[in-house]
Amino acid sequence: MGDKKVIVFDTTLRDGEQTPGVSFNKDDKYRIAKQLVALGVDVIEAGFPAASNGDFEAVKNISDNIEGVTVAGLSRCVKDDINKTYNAIKGAKRSRIHLFIATSDIHLKYKLKISRDEALKMASECVKYAKGKFDEIQFSAEDASRTDWDFLVKIFSEVIDSGATIINIPDTVGYAVPKEFGSLVNYVKNNVPNIDNVIISAHCHNDLGMAVVNSLAALENGATQVEVTVCGIGERAGNASLEEVIMAINTRKDYFDLYHSINTKEIYKTCKLVSELSGIAIQPNKAIVGANAFRHEAGIHQHGVINNKATYEIMKPEDIGILTDHIAMGKLSGRNAFELKLEEMGYHLSHEEINEAFHKFKDYADNKKIINDEDIKSIVDDVILNYRNLKEGEFWA
Repeated sequence: MGDKKVIVFDTTLRDGEQTPGVSFNKDDKYRIAKQLVALGVDVIEAGFPAASNGDFEAVKNISDNIEGVTVAGLSRCVKDDINKTYNAIKGAKRSRIHLFIATSDIHLKYKLKISRDEALKMASECVKYAKGKFDEIQFSAEDASRTDWDFLVKIFSEVIDSGATIINIPDTVGYAVPKEFGSLVNYVKNNVPNIDNVIISAHCHNDLGMAVVNSLAALENGATQVEVTVCGIGERAGNASLEEVIMAINTRKDYFDLYHSINTKEIYKTCKLVSELSGIAIQPNKAIVGANAFRHEAGIHQHGVINNKATYEIMKPEDIGILTDHIAMGKLSGRNAFELKLEEMGYHLSHEEINEAFHKFKDYADNKKIINDEDIKSIVDDVILNYRNLKEGEFWA
């Protein structure tokens, strides 16, 4: 176990729901929230209560009925939003408001149409207004990775003085690269004067495919909370994937001096549930939980895995709740894998029968990408029948 605890903030029910085409109803959100508790996340961002009456009710239902986790609600720096968030999550055993305002010049000018000083004042006043209403106050500087670093330091310092207990550094549009984002987190940690007793969080998007690695870079440079979604779902190209961040930390314990509260055996079950309720299929080559993540077709790979799984598997599928035979039978499969497959299916063939079946299997595999058990059964049964008929013919001759 590492020395530093990673707080896992899951935003599947908020940012994940912003995936185009995805809409979780009240029951969907409750089912996912219960599974997230079983998974062991520390914080569930249940939604954006001010966004709609339906989301308000869904967040309230989770807050009133889910235990063992902090429940967060998203809020703009607007008093009406704060009031609605309070009414939605006041029943939670531990409540957190997640206040945000854009801080980059491009967002201030073209979206909010306000100055830096006006943003600073709004942020400070709203944190003060929220103080005392929630157990925890988290403040996010939207588009932090494109914000002037000294202004970021200034606004974080102000909101901490006003009562914020968690500050979040979002790479809102997935613009950052790892070294740069790590340096930003480090800069904030070392230059915000009142940051010592405050949690630093990172929230990364995947527009350039770097959400996970940027999140890990943030953790290496002083962040102790990471914001993730199950299967990386979210707006545009999505968010940092919970299962990828967690399994990177687990698999590379020699590199990351970190630990967490996630029960990894619940990962696959959680991903399947979110996939089912979101309608987003898990791509076959998805890291950690894709159908092909622990399957091997190339003969040389299969031979290695048969002798020692560590040759080509850096994780155990069982550790994330996957039961798999590891071997995908196809035209690249070798004889060792084929013989092992026959044994697993209960066949005990002669050397000649195995040779014949393997040749037929190769011919068949040239015309079909993946060979399933029924295909192999048909091939082997045909070989056995041919050999039996041949022997009977020899006997009667």
